Amino acid sequence: MLKDFKPVLSILLRFITVYVVLLLVYQFYLNSFAQLGLDSFSHFIAEQVRDIQNYLGYPTELFDDIKGEQVYFKVKGIYATRMVEGCNAISVMILFVSFVFAFYKGKKTFFFVMAGLLILYLMNVLRIVGLNLVMTDYSQYGKIAHDYIFPAVIYGTVVLLWLIWIKFFALQYENT
Repeated sequence: MLKDFKPVLSILLRFITVYVVLLLVYQFYLNSFAQLGLDSFSHFIAEQVRDIQNYLGYPTELFDDIKGEQVYFKVKGIYATRMVEGCNAISVMILFVSFVFAFYKGKKTFFFVMAGLLILYLMNVLRIVGLNLVMTDYSQYGKIAHDYIFPAVIYGTVVLLWLIWIKFFALQYENT
């Protein structure tokens, strides 16, 4: 009877293993920044957001709050938003990677994960830019943008990538 569930259990075990390992590695990384402020990856994203906004004509400055482990975006002279560790989308990327590796298909798994991580990274940077622009020019829509629209963008991208992985890669029968 257990033999019937072996494929499902195998997928579930791979998902949980990859997820827990990546989560522990990420937590170890975050712990190394405990007294130094915002982690370097999040800060790097904030710098890229600033550069894009400056290019788009939204003068942006960053202000570090080391004690608060955050960076404030000052856009067009107002403090629009703040960047915290949760804004870097790494937890979403860990979930994405875990799901794709749960349906492991050899080398193409690694290529798809790398392409997917790049897409998620770009979507996240654009998401933060979009949120800053909404908070600067249309602050009355800030809460709905932050709580619903922009999370839907990043999670929607993850779901779309998962569907592509399953439909075009994971469920394709290999010629033997």
